[in-house]
Amino acid sequence: MTSVEETTDNTADSGPSGYAAARLRLLQEESRSGPSRRSALAGLTDDWLNALFTTAVRETGVRGATLVAVGGYGRAELSPRSDLDLVLLHDGKAEPRALSALADRVWYPVWDLGLALDHSVRTPGEARKTAAEDLKVQLGLLDARTVAGDAGLLAGLRTSVLADWRNQAAKRLPQLHDLCRERAERSGELRFLLEPDLKEARGGLRDVTALRAVAASWLADAPRDGLAEARRRLLDARDALHLVTGRATDRLSLQEQDQVAAQLGLLDADALLREVYEAARVVAYAGDVTWREVGRVLRARAARPRLRGLLGARAAAAAARAPLAEGVVESDGEAVLALAARPDRDPVLPLRFAAAAAQAGLPVSLHAVRRLAAQAKPLPVPWPAEAREQLVTLLGAGEPTVAVWEALEAEGLITRLLPDWERVRCRPQRNPVHTWTVDRHLIETAVRAAALTRRVGRPDLLLMAALLHDIGKGWPGDHSVAGETIARDVAARVGFDAQDAAVLGALVRHHLLLIDTATRRDLDDPATVRSVAEAVGSVGTLEILHALTEADALATGPAAWSAWRGSLVADLVARVAAVLRGTAPEVREAEIPTTEQERLAVEALRTREPVLALHVRQEEEDAVGGELVVAVPDQPGVLPAVAGVLALHRLTVRAADLRSMELPDRLGEVLVLRWRVAAEYGALPEAARLRSDLVRALDGSLDVPAKLADREAAYPRRRGVVPPPPRVTVVPDVSSLATVLEVRAPDAVGLLHRIGRALESRGVRVRSAHVSTLGANAVDTLYVTTAEGKPLDPAEAVALAGSVQTALS
Repeated sequence: MTSVEETTDNTADSGPSGYAAARLRLLQEESRSGPSRRSALAGLTDDWLNALFTTAVRETGVRGATLVAVGGYGRAELSPRSDLDLVLLHDGKAEPRALSALADRVWYPVWDLGLALDHSVRTPGEARKTAAEDLKVQLGLLDARTVAGDAGLLAGLRTSVLADWRNQAAKRLPQLHDLCRERAERSGELRFLLEPDLKEARGGLRDVTALRAVAASWLADAPRDGLAEARRRLLDARDALHLVTGRATDRLSLQEQDQVAAQLGLLDADALLREVYEAARVVAYAGDVTWREVGRVLRARAARPRLRGLLGARAAAAAARAPLAEGVVESDGEAVLALAARPDRDPVLPLRFAAAAAQAGLPVSLHAVRRLAAQAKPLPVPWPAEAREQLVTLLGAGEPTVAVWEALEAEGLITRLLPDWERVRCRPQRNPVHTWTVDRHLIETAVRAAALTRRVGRPDLLLMAALLHDIGKGWPGDHSVAGETIARDVAARVGFDAQDAAVLGALVRHHLLLIDTATRRDLDDPATVRSVAEAVGSVGTLEILHALTEADALATGPAAWSAWRGSLVADLVARVAAVLRGTAPEVREAEIPTTEQERLAVEALRTREPVLALHVRQEEEDAVGGELVVAVPDQPGVLPAVAGVLALHRLTVRAADLRSMELPDRLGEVLVLRWRVAAEYGALPEAARLRSDLVRALDGSLDVPAKLADREAAYPRRRGVVPPPPRVTVVPDVSSLATVLEVRAPDAVGLLHRIGRALESRGVRVRSAHVSTLGANAVDTLYVTTAEGKPLDPAEAVALAGSVQTALS
């Protein structure tokens, strides 16, 4: 076979037929592909056009002209069926008739070969003027290069166009960003489409070109890691598509995917899509980071002089940083690492950073994520409790979770934390009902589940089940069966106990059970309901499975969920719950007081004042967590007082338990409260300070509500995730001794304090309280009685629940 070099040497004098033959040989040469073939095709075309142009100049006598390649041809990236984008640049001295003849002698041979041609004839001044008026023309000229003729004409024009582009960046870049967004709305997200447009869709080749233009402005630059490789993969896929179809198309249709995969040496269409999706993910993420940086720079340019004038440079810098969590601050609209953060000593920092950013609705700093990826200390297995809680908080943040998760995934942090994620990353789903790839569907399910956390007693298990329910799709066989094993392993890895791991495994195994049964089985057949009840096992698991079913369907696509399907599932759930509640609920026996609790209770009765003990959790680094035991003589206002003092000292309540203890041979009762707390920032406060403030809160000299209100006014709620509203319900048939209220609400400063005040205002007595904070959610169960120690009647109980819900809203 004739070499490319030989065909190139012989093309200049061979005319259109010689070029066509050489072009065909090049495209059929199996040893040439990818960048090498695109460059060779551009060179071959250059030589042919150079010969055409030289002959045309000689015949027409035109001087002071040059043939310029722009756009993709200007970058020497010619796919088999690419358009030729050409500008005939001239100095304006030639006669119009001669100039027209010159153009015709170049354009017509191109058309005769059936090649698509985008052409124009302009002077440098006209080209510069057109570029100033038309953004697309300006973008094309940024990649202009000389094919034939007077190179000096283009050199001057390129200098002018680049200078204009950089001088007008503040105006032009927002316009370019708008074009990118409009195109994304039209063409969709490349990495989630079953028939993606490799050029126009978000994350495609047009976005790569836009990033090159941003870099040329000198205002910002895209993350370089992996971007060139992603661009090459997309171009290779387009080359193969052109060769398979014989057409200038950028849409990767279903019927052509297997052939394109074979052309690229890939196993099948799924392997092709996954490679394309991975490339598109890199491009889309680079675009997100780059456009955010452009916005930051433009805002800083506009605001810096005014801000410095008002505050001074040092004060302005200080004002720009606000704490979000331990080691995490907000700076210039992004979540960044604090100056004192030490990723190499704080293995939980990546998850704490991500959770804080998502909860605040902030994008994450590229530099911070890369630093975490490079320096973060691996988490021990099983994970410590804080790491698990931060993961749940991240998953429960709602829509902001998506961008934060993808930023961590782009730098490899997700697969480092959860190795099983690698098998579902960018994995396509052939079912047209599905909108997303497997990995994005899992995150979207968690987003939907975050809005349903008020419906379940264990929001942490719901969110983890949402993240893992399709994790088995990376393995052969039934993905529910494979997923159960993986979910159990992941649960153990992240630190759930054996019972919770079993529940997660069951949720993943049966995540399709309710929707399949409700829509495909006779619900009036007792065997149907009984089989579901046997599979689910408990009302608590059924509750989570119901919410997971809805979240999964909503995250699948518009065709997967409807009011009708929802009503069928709800009917099934009600029937199954009735079966599961067929036996009387077990009554939890009172826990035996510890020696320390008895000692504190005796001391509290002796002094008639609160006493407490604070134990730092030795397994926690930097002493940020601990257990607090408080004993207080039974009196009104204990719960809101203690909860308020903890909030004032910036202690986050992870779990709490309140019990009434009656000691033998002693007059009166003592309330014993056990709290698992964590410092919001820094270290735990001293026990003596906590006791002093608690004494003042109980005697009325410390106005806790006013102090909390001042703090809330000083630190208003951040924009970002809007959590679902609180929900307070009466739980029937659980206790014969008390009325049981269940409070599900966003974990917030002073939440328990507000609950306690609402209960006190209604004159009820808290017999016991069981509080747990699961990620960003609090699930509090309170056993309350009348002042005489009896359960409330049903009407009073409903009214009390409404009063507490109003107070929290």
